[in-house]
Amino acid sequence: MEQIPKPSNLRWKILRQALLWKTFADESQSQSQEIINHISRKGKENQSFNLIPCQLHPISSTNSDVEGLTRDVCYSYSLPTSNPTHNLLLFQRRDNCASISDFEICNKYDIDNTGLVCPWPSEEVLAYYCLSHADMFRSKSVIELGAGYGLAGLIIAATSEASEVMITDGNPQVVEYIQRSTAANPGAFGNTIVKPKLLHWNQEEIVTLSHKFDYLIASDCTFFKEFHKDLVRTVKLLLKESGPSEAIFFSPKRGDSLDKFLEEITEGGLRYCILEKYDERVWTRHEQFMKGDQSWPNYEADHCYPLLLKVSRK
Repeated sequence: MEQIPKPSNLRWKILRQALLWKTFADESQSQSQEIINHISRKGKENQSFNLIPCQLHPISSTNSDVEGLTRDVCYSYSLPTSNPTHNLLLFQRRDNCASISDFEICNKYDIDNTGLVCPWPSEEVLAYYCLSHADMFRSKSVIELGAGYGLAGLIIAATSEASEVMITDGNPQVVEYIQRSTAANPGAFGNTIVKPKLLHWNQEEIVTLSHKFDYLIASDCTFFKEFHKDLVRTVKLLLKESGPSEAIFFSPKRGDSLDKFLEEITEGGLRYCILEKYDERVWTRHEQFMKGDQSWPNYEADHCYPLLLKVSRK
């Protein structure tokens, strides 16, 4: 019986692929996918819970905005709007195309690289939740933190008639993708103002946005404990003080990281409620994965199933 390598060894091999990207491109794609299946915390293709229909959208080589960006792809998401044929285009990096320059940028800006890797399962669930509750955002101001490719924020802008949606991330490369996606969907957002923005949680620039937003949304932003205090501070600064306002997080437990974040929320003078079963469709998919559905070979609830966390002022 062939012995499966340890996940730590496989992750080191993935890192080697990133450092030697051009060389590795000629290696076996099937071998690469087999490695990823053993360690991946996301499902196959561009979806994990398979909640919003999407398919690859061709990128025209004559389009000057994307010409030469061979590592990029575009996905078309089918949204249930008044126009049944309406699709939302989302640009992102191809799978397994990290390079050493990505890590250099992370070091320069003191950020992590997770938003550039892929749309993560929690972002998919957040986007679906926002789509299912679009009415709550009507005429409201919304900000998405740590948005990655910004799927949830763009869906709110396209479906809810929000007054403003600011989609932010601390990685300048990711913000460029959000800007490209925003430009690729002319007319999709109606009168909603959509603002992609580079934003770090520990910078004084956040003060200029103080108490501006009715809703704050975020997914998978609680993993790194060293950012917890800044994130709680940011939530307090961004949410409106007058009238009801709320932060909506989707995050897996990931060991004790979510519990530690809840402690920071309490210490920061905010209140919260947390839900495990918040949507029947998401819960059904979760149960299927727990029973061994091979569309997500390495599914673990602790790392993959996002809990719904709502945070507000006391």
